[in-house]
Amino acid sequence: MRTLEVVEPGPAALVEDLGRPGYAHLGVPPSGALDVPALRLANRLVGNDDGCAGIESLLGGLVLRARSSCTVAVTGPPVRVTVDGRPAGSHLPIHLRPEQVLEIAAPQTGLRCYLAVSGGIAADAELGSRSRDVLSGIGPQPLKAGDVLPLGEPQGIPTGEDELAARRPPAELVVPVLLGPRHDWFAEPAQQLAVAWTVTPESNRVGLRLDGTPLRRSKDGELPSEGLVTGAIQVPPSGLPVVFLADHPTTGGYPVIGVVAPRSLPALAQARPGTTVRFRPQA
Repeated sequence: MRTLEVVEPGPAALVEDLGRPGYAHLGVPPSGALDVPALRLANRLVGNDDGCAGIESLLGGLVLRARSSCTVAVTGPPVRVTVDGRPAGSHLPIHLRPEQVLEIAAPQTGLRCYLAVSGGIAADAELGSRSRDVLSGIGPQPLKAGDVLPLGEPQGIPTGEDELAARRPPAELVVPVLLGPRHDWFAEPAQQLAVAWTVTPESNRVGLRLDGTPLRRSKDGELPSEGLVTGAIQVPPSGLPVVFLADHPTTGGYPVIGVVAPRSLPALAQARPGTTVRFRPQA
């Protein structure tokens, strides 16, 4: 059996694929990689289908030992990647011989790097996905030192034709937002949203928590719980918004002032604490 050993997981390393959409009626979030384009690119570079499971590494520190011959690729923000201590590069296919050790350093910017391996991580699937959902606890356990990960059979030929220079996440994000469904619960919602917000350290895969001038309501009371989508900007009683990411709850009772455009979610997934976010409300 082809396998990959976890020597060190770093601050947090999770098995993720493209998620398990379609189970909100059961209270199960979509989950999956937060930076979907990064995982898709990593899979293409090693010859996999886009949906194969890889590893989402938070702030690097991930060390892996190849137990068998395989090809890997690391994508996401710019990051130092070494094999047996020698620079190997990111955003390109890297062949590993048995017993070679690959290490991903901490990225200088951004949060999450993605590692794909030829054949994909063949962890047991739950509800059609191999993704870890940190809210409900579904999916493979967070990786720890000594874990041995089974690999699937290689599907295609590793290629460098999709090779791209790593993009450095900006210090300030401008994020398009569609107002609603509960923007009428706020005084001048577009104007209130279109200010500088700061990402806080309390952010995680469930949601991006923001600090700034609390949003003022125009209505009192609370709502019955209603459905939530990825990218929803929910406003709790503190007035400080939370942008829900892939592991978000499927229902909530606080008003949603707007929803982030899907194309902006990967950038939010890479936003470190201290990053400035400016919402651009659209009609």
